[in-house]
Amino acid sequence: MKKLKLSTKKWFGMTSLAAVLVLGACSSGGGSSSNAAGSDAPIGDQVGHEIIGIDPGAGIMQATQKAIDDYGLSDWNVIESSSAAMTATLDKAIKKKDPIIVTGWTPHWMFSKYDLKYLEDPKKSYGDAEEIHTIARLGLKDDQPEAYQFLKNFKWTEEEMGEVMIAIQDGKSEEQAAADFIEAHPDRVKEWTDGITPVDGNPISFTYVAWDSEIASFNVVKQIMEDKLGFKVNGLQVEAGSMWLGVAQNDNDASLAAWLPLTHADYYSKYQDKIEDLGANMTGVKTGLVVPSYVDATSIEDLTK
Repeated sequence: MKKLKLSTKKWFGMTSLAAVLVLGACSSGGGSSSNAAGSDAPIGDQVGHEIIGIDPGAGIMQATQKAIDDYGLSDWNVIESSSAAMTATLDKAIKKKDPIIVTGWTPHWMFSKYDLKYLEDPKKSYGDAEEIHTIARLGLKDDQPEAYQFLKNFKWTEEEMGEVMIAIQDGKSEEQAAADFIEAHPDRVKEWTDGITPVDGNPISFTYVAWDSEIASFNVVKQIMEDKLGFKVNGLQVEAGSMWLGVAQNDNDASLAAWLPLTHADYYSKYQDKIEDLGANMTGVKTGLVVPSYVDATSIEDLTK
């Protein structure tokens, strides 16, 4: 993993649904932690002023740059990694109660697996609550009205998405986790498909970023559209910029993974006249800094001490 000095480098990629820093610290009982600085040292010293990040093109990196600038954290570094590597590192540290700071976001399965809390963000570096929107290519309403109506209808909660994400994390395939959710929630499926006449194998293509949240959304929608509405669904995992571009230039029909108004703000500004925003499929998506509950920290400002 590469080390990145965020105070001297700006990131422009915007792929995160909202972004969070997750902070783990030593237990006060001592003994189990490998932290050389000691649990009474400032949190920066405990973690070597390092944050375990994800890929450098992610929007969370831009939000982290803003937080570093806003809070005067110029001596902090971010380690380039991936979502999977980040969560693996977090898991290892929490099991040992070692101090750690990682980038993260909600909805994400780690918030169900671990006891985490948000750090206050008085400077609003990560903005307010976001929404995940569905976007479609221009003309979809006329070309495929059945698909258009279903995508307008599809809205679910963080808890519902969490069921699918946790099932995948616990070892189920993406397809099986989606199928189990659909079987367990027939009323929701009926709500999304009510009044829509099934088609006969019409193709439709989605593009999405490879986050756990978007993998969950795509697989649920794919199975419903194929099994209940008769579509032939294809999906393409890409970076955020390519996702927006694919819909804007009609290479793909739709995406369920547009994080607005902050995370994908640059892409929305660039492509808003070339796509149709069908509205939020999930609301109340929170951004900010998060710590395990045992950490004696309540605000991002604690990182300056």
